[in-house]
Amino acid sequence: MKYGEIKIGDTAEISHTITEKDIDKFVDLTGDDNKLHVNKDFASRTEFKQPVVHGMLGASFISTLIGTKLPGDGALWFSQTLDFLRPVRIGDTIRVHAEVVDKNDKASSIGLKVEIYNQNKQLVTSGLSKVKVVDIEGPEAQDITIAKQVENKTVLIIGASGGIGRAVAMKLAEDGYDLLLHYYSKKDVVDDLIGKIELLGRKAVCVKADLLNDKDINEFLFKIKREFTSLTGFVNCSTVKIPNIKYADLEWNIMQEQIDINIKSNFHLLAGLLPFFEKNKYGKIVFIGTMAVDQPNSEWLHYITAKAALTGFVKALAIEYASKGINVNMVSPSMIDTDLVVDVPKKMKMLIEAKTPLRRLCTPHDVAEAISYLISEKSDFITGETIRINGGQVML
Repeated sequence: MKYGEIKIGDTAEISHTITEKDIDKFVDLTGDDNKLHVNKDFASRTEFKQPVVHGMLGASFISTLIGTKLPGDGALWFSQTLDFLRPVRIGDTIRVHAEVVDKNDKASSIGLKVEIYNQNKQLVTSGLSKVKVVDIEGPEAQDITIAKQVENKTVLIIGASGGIGRAVAMKLAEDGYDLLLHYYSKKDVVDDLIGKIELLGRKAVCVKADLLNDKDINEFLFKIKREFTSLTGFVNCSTVKIPNIKYADLEWNIMQEQIDINIKSNFHLLAGLLPFFEKNKYGKIVFIGTMAVDQPNSEWLHYITAKAALTGFVKALAIEYASKGINVNMVSPSMIDTDLVVDVPKKMKMLIEAKTPLRRLCTPHDVAEAISYLISEKSDFITGETIRINGGQVML
């Protein structure tokens, strides 16, 4: 954030739950192994009764807030007062809040009123920070970065460690896109994928997140906003297992899991990512549906319901954001030959192939080719659409 953009009254905050591992790291770094902080027996014989978290451990998150949020990159923290008002314990969640209360135009510095609260909304630490805002040399350095990233075309792929995600990543890298790869497990698979992408002359970084965990999604979005100023596209290839369950045996938690991965996670992800596209007045968003919405399978009520809802989600977003240069579309494949269907009997796969006019199963490559088109400028006049990739099984 540039000095001229900062106004008195601007605020920012971050939260963190203190863990025993935090204490251990702080002791390793500083050497402060005061028994009041690290020895339960010793602390029990004091008025505090339990170990007290180092005051400066909690206060260190002021640095995080200043360096990443207010004012962010280029901040030089040069003065701090602190009053430690209440003890903090392991397991407490602290919320660090800062408000701009002063500006010094001559020094290009700001004064921040800093308050740290626990989960009970009790004030545990307060103080005043003074921060110099260091301007980046060169004309409109941030704008140059944005233009460069738009030119380089950066796409976020959710679920990049899966069969479809890997195929999409390789295809988009071949098309000239730099990639931000999300994964939840299989870090080794993603590392291997990054190596292949770099051999094609493109850049790729990976970020881990559990899309069924709200806190993970928030941290994921924070990392993206910190490292990237622009995105060209968003492709969601994530999924969860699809067990065959009769309606009579179906429990709500199975329904909820499908709704969460298809609707809830996308709702929260796009709430954080759409501003990237709005800023550039351009963006391509692609989701993956299923042929089963058009031609339902027995015992897939949970999966089909969630994907049908996703179809409505796509159309509603498409109509709302069309005027902002953002296209939202979906690809809807038939059964894809990936690890997700490894338990499907071979006979059933052969039967599906026989019923398909093109006489084979859909492949991740088929899906990647369609997504490549929807991410590219060639699809600029297409939004709210579903491209069916099923070898002719369903024709509408």
